[in-house]
Amino acid sequence: MKTTNNNQFAALFRNSAPYINAFRGRTFVILFSGNALLDTSFDNLVHDFALLHSLGIRLVLAHGARPQIEQRLKNLGVELKYANNVRITDDAALQCVKDAVGSTRSEIEALLSMGLANSPMAGARLRVVSGNFVTAKPYGIHDGVDYLHTGEIRRIDKEAISGLLDKGSIVLLSPIGYSPTGEIFNMTAEAVASKTAIALHADKLIYLTDDLILLNSDDQAIRELSVNAAQHHLMATDTTLSPDAKNILQNAVDVCKNGVRRAHIVNRNVDGALLQELFTRDGVGTLISEDEYEGTRAANIEDVPGILELIKPMEQQGLLVRRSRERLEMEISNFTVVERDGMIVACAALYTFDESEIAELACFAVHADYQGRGRGDALLGYIENDIRKNHITRLFVLSTHAMHWFQERGFAPADINTLPVKRKTMYNYQRNSRVFIKSF
Repeated sequence: MKTTNNNQFAALFRNSAPYINAFRGRTFVILFSGNALLDTSFDNLVHDFALLHSLGIRLVLAHGARPQIEQRLKNLGVELKYANNVRITDDAALQCVKDAVGSTRSEIEALLSMGLANSPMAGARLRVVSGNFVTAKPYGIHDGVDYLHTGEIRRIDKEAISGLLDKGSIVLLSPIGYSPTGEIFNMTAEAVASKTAIALHADKLIYLTDDLILLNSDDQAIRELSVNAAQHHLMATDTTLSPDAKNILQNAVDVCKNGVRRAHIVNRNVDGALLQELFTRDGVGTLISEDEYEGTRAANIEDVPGILELIKPMEQQGLLVRRSRERLEMEISNFTVVERDGMIVACAALYTFDESEIAELACFAVHADYQGRGRGDALLGYIENDIRKNHITRLFVLSTHAMHWFQERGFAPADINTLPVKRKTMYNYQRNSRVFIKSF
């Protein structure tokens, strides 16, 4: 058992190496709620923040303080006032906000300063900086309601934040903003995190949610959503998303539309969820990105080993025609690949003929671990979009096992005689492949 555990540890550590290398020097904005701080497991989350920082990731932490504020309001007997789901911050509420946010920020800074022996942060020397990085203005009066000290973001001091990150500091942002006239405004942590991620052109905005897990119609966790798919999810009439969940998902869509490459929604109640999301191929949360063809691109010579590894099992099963390394290197310009975190998970080749309006789709392969997840549809869609631009009106494929898959996607059975002359002379009668054609 010990050997098995050691082997598992070694495999996990080796598999995390590509992510460690890819994330070094990248900027991540991580948002967590005030509820997280009240949880007994918050220490573990702080240790994970420290680990990310030690791996060279530029960290901006944005925290909430809603339960801390509400507790102080309750203690004072002050009524919680909302209009259109926006808090109205009067003088008494603002005092509670300042008190709660200051206390919460100090507690987080203290936890990030720990360096006790026999703890995950032993020897850590973290420099945490907070300050007036958020310039705010009044939310104002809407429909006759004066929101008083509730504010909205006017500007993020990205130069100051970037300078601190360059010097190796962790930047801590609180849900308050300051005006040039010296006023303090109550903000939402989601708005602060989102605007900061956009201003910094962050590589990731990570939402550590209290309990949000996005599910599909089969009650399975959704691991990936394009921005378009996320918008459809928001508009679905049968959605069970709470107002807070909708707000987070809408924020994720907005940041991806404004220059942030990826947004992640991760349930913080899963121990180590942040690390699993970042350092394993499929993660444990929901990834949202702007491009539904993300990772789909033209192949290059460096992809040859990955393609060979992908197609080898299918060649051994007789599903694909065998290709030598030399042939693949010569034909690499015909290939399109889907790459996920450094691994080729799908590929296909496109061959054109003298008959300029017809092309062949060949060597269509999806890794076994990613079949049934839409990778094949995304790859086919990418190629079809490409051939339309080149005025190709017919696409054919020869298949021995995936006939139904192609038929379900608009390919119709055809006779061998419909193939281009050159391809017909190369037809392998021993394989007896079926011919399918799709017209555009």
